[in-house]
Amino acid sequence: MTGPERVFAMLDHRPVDRLPLMPITMMFAADQIGVKYGAYARDHRVLVEAQIHTARKFGFDYVSAISDPAREAADLGATIEYYEDQPPAIIEDKALLADKATLGKLDYPDPLGGGRLHDRVKAIALFKQRVGAELLIEGWVEGPCAQAADLRGINTLMLDFHDDPGFVEELMGFVIEMELRSARAQIDAGADLIGIGDAAASLVGPKIYSEFIQPRESKLVVGIRAMGARVRLHICGNTKRILAGMGRTGADIVDLDYLSPLAMARQAMGPDQVLLGNLEPVGVLRNGTPESVAAAIAACHREAGARYIVSAGCEVCRDTPVANLRALCDYAFTHQ
Repeated sequence: MTGPERVFAMLDHRPVDRLPLMPITMMFAADQIGVKYGAYARDHRVLVEAQIHTARKFGFDYVSAISDPAREAADLGATIEYYEDQPPAIIEDKALLADKATLGKLDYPDPLGGGRLHDRVKAIALFKQRVGAELLIEGWVEGPCAQAADLRGINTLMLDFHDDPGFVEELMGFVIEMELRSARAQIDAGADLIGIGDAAASLVGPKIYSEFIQPRESKLVVGIRAMGARVRLHICGNTKRILAGMGRTGADIVDLDYLSPLAMARQAMGPDQVLLGNLEPVGVLRNGTPESVAAAIAACHREAGARYIVSAGCEVCRDTPVANLRALCDYAFTHQ
């Protein structure tokens, strides 16, 4: 089976020849071809080369256009710090929406307008040209909570949930429309699946998640699926308290960080949800041995059951030993 065939078979309740393999690699991928991460994040040609090289070297089933959470913010005019060999950073004390009135003056960025969103679309198109028949192509958008935090400042947003819920709803409405426009451009360019990264959602409790965030994640999922792509939801951090809600978003794949046990997720989401993860990226994958990695990913598989995709709980650290990552991959190659 090809990568797309294998992943889609898993999603569609059809037999697979082996477990799909979809680890997130960004800085690790850049290091595999000896390029600085600043170039990886800002030049789609570098990102594509690094992703294809890494996917083929380790036998991944996909390539991804994920790089950093600052693309949308940059195109909206936020203050971004760029570095030679680490991800771009949004400067929180210069948040674009420090003044809430600024929201009413913003226009949706054009995902084909020559900015950083356009660079991501170009990556998708180049993936399609080079490996479209071989590997599943993943685009990426920011989720409603993460993007709202990027624009407003994460600490300020957390206060807004209490102090000005109407503004939060308006801001997240803007975010959803912006991300759907970005997703549409990526899907038109050839993306098979869109990842939604909503890291900040792990910082709220079940009440705020169910009232403000989960309905908007669901709206994003529904919109992307209506465009013909599948969806992967990734929320970094401890999501134990919101697992059931994550399972109700309609995402084809729920991607779990290591702080959220797969057994707990399976119980909360039921037998049909495809789960991905959640090997500890540092303590096990980076710092362990091939033997301990193999044992740990086997435990993940047992907890998740048959509807499972092999991956670490979050990004593969850039200095992860090759032998350890190969142990993770070998498990996928030898199990169904």
